[in-house]
Amino acid sequence: MPISAISVFSRARVRCAAVSAALACAAAATAAPQAGATQQALARESCEGLRRAVSHDQAGVTSGPLFLASYRPADAGRGEPPFEPALAGAGFTYDNAVAGIALLACGERAAARRIGDAVVRAVAHDQGFSDGRVRNAYRAGPVAEEKPALPGRWDAQRKQWIADAYQVSTATGNVAWAALLMLNLFQAEPSSTSASAYLETARKLLAWTEQNTRARNGQDGYNGGRYGWDNAQRAQTWKSTEHNIDIAMAAAWAARAGGQRDAPEHRQARTALDFVSRMWSPQEQRFYIGTKEDGATLSTESSGLDAQLWPLLAAPEGSCAWTRGLEWVEKHHRFEAGYGFSRNPDGIWTEGSAQAAATLVARKGSAPEALWQLLASQRAGNGLYYATPASRISTGLAIGPDSAGADFYYYHWPHLGATAWIALAATGFNPFTGKTAASEATPSCPA
Repeated sequence: MPISAISVFSRARVRCAAVSAALACAAAATAAPQAGATQQALARESCEGLRRAVSHDQAGVTSGPLFLASYRPADAGRGEPPFEPALAGAGFTYDNAVAGIALLACGERAAARRIGDAVVRAVAHDQGFSDGRVRNAYRAGPVAEEKPALPGRWDAQRKQWIADAYQVSTATGNVAWAALLMLNLFQAEPSSTSASAYLETARKLLAWTEQNTRARNGQDGYNGGRYGWDNAQRAQTWKSTEHNIDIAMAAAWAARAGGQRDAPEHRQARTALDFVSRMWSPQEQRFYIGTKEDGATLSTESSGLDAQLWPLLAAPEGSCAWTRGLEWVEKHHRFEAGYGFSRNPDGIWTEGSAQAAATLVARKGSAPEALWQLLASQRAGNGLYYATPASRISTGLAIGPDSAGADFYYYHWPHLGATAWIALAATGFNPFTGKTAASEATPSCPA
């Protein structure tokens, strides 16, 4: 999963093709219902929150590459827990990619390009590698250096530099989301002077996943990435449903954008999508979250909300068979007016609740008013939205192989990723296609 480092140490046009006569589905263009007042207000306010984040983090430098901070405390009086020093000044790649796409949805192309340009520089000039990767996080703020700085801090007491192993690692899903940002920027301004750099960077990122994470264990697909310090990185051999849908959509998009019939991304997209399809359980009508460490054994006990929703939002070939997954989400991820990360959740995950709203808008044409009101209630004083209204919620997942247990949590801190997904949902903008729900065909699938 693209972990937004929330633990104390880090974290289509729809094309439906028949997979059988029973699963055939047609794409029917329908007029999107008029957004309600709460949704419209959310669109305005979340976009304003993103603009404020850009203004704050640019530190007076109004042009050039920029990474945004993923978390920014706002008001301890609203129950925010003490802030984790490891997160101070850290801009997670996934959060920045989603924020960049959301800024496009908000009409802020110049700001979106600044984040995109930071990613381009990071891919071209890594601190220790020259293989086309991105790190899980970078130091937030204007990127003045040739090689974007990685997060960390000086500990005066211990007299040493403190960094975080997850932040300097490379997770497959984060690479794919960086590629999606590149492709959204390319599509938004295909004739701009930066367009070729965005497309080329997307292809470099996808090539990195092919060369470094293509499965050599168990079922074909893409593994979790590389974890650890530069001199001792090790492969993450589990596979994630969410990572693979990200790769499938980015690779298919890159292949189309490149206009090459024999583009390697065609095969990459099919490999990743085939894995996602194998993770669909017709019996349970839901997606398994992925595999265990051996890359073959299905992980059937847990469930991740994004793994259930993103294949439906992406709506790739054959996805009509998956629409019943919304029933699983309602039954197993619902928490009060919103949704939690894990199966039988212990609280509301704001980002995931916005992902649910975005999926409902894309698939059903609208989301419930109560869900929009929940999202609106999470706005912090600094314009960002809280990652959760609870003090802390669990995911049931570990951050990395060094974790002693399930240490990946979300806390009651204002979060860039949550704000960006709210903006995407409220504007009806699909990050997997670069289009709004109003301009896309709505899938009409048999019951």
